Amino acid sequence: MEILKRNVGSLLVVLFLLNGATAVTAQDTNKKISAFQESYIREASGELQKAIDALKGIYDEKSYEINLRLGWLTYQSGLFTESLAYYNKAITLMPYSAEARFGLVYPASAMGNWGSVISQYEKILELMPNNTVAMHRLGLIYYGRGEYEKAKKYFEKVVNLYPFDYDGLIMLAWTSYQLKDYGKAKVLFNKALMNTPSGSSAQEGLDLLK
Repeated sequence: MEILKRNVGSLLVVLFLLNGATAVTAQDTNKKISAFQESYIREASGELQKAIDALKGIYDEKSYEINLRLGWLTYQSGLFTESLAYYNKAITLMPYSAEARFGLVYPASAMGNWGSVISQYEKILELMPNNTVAMHRLGLIYYGRGEYEKAKKYFEKVVNLYPFDYDGLIMLAWTSYQLKDYGKAKVLFNKALMNTPSGSSAQEGLDLLK
């Protein structure tokens, strides 16, 4: 009987400690939610530093969500190096996160670090082979560099997945034009006009082919 009393007493202590820990966790969660809410309100009113401060007040380096959000807010504030650090921390915490990698390209491109931008898009495509956003943006980078064969590879994939998408059609059309594949370019410009009859870029391409 004495053993039973001791066991019951021990169980009550454990339950008390668990209840206390649960209460602390609930308070911590509510505090985080309030801080996020404050950051959204401040961001909406253009008070970016106050939005950042709201989250820095509860900063936890092991929190993916806080690092991701701070990555965005510091980017918006023009603090590109700091933004990169937060986004990289988020990626370290969640290596398969496409959203963190898409976020990281903003400060990286703002700093002119195109090698980092390209590597992030390539990593996204490793994780999500049919992600047309990453494909299209890589295509735009290579097109802007005059590397039309590389651009073509990505635009073709976009058009294969979305055969009647204006953005994909128009960029593949212009890439074909640059590669002097005029027959293909004409077909693609016309398809782009079928999608968007007022598309000035497609009409410009057709005028050049006359």
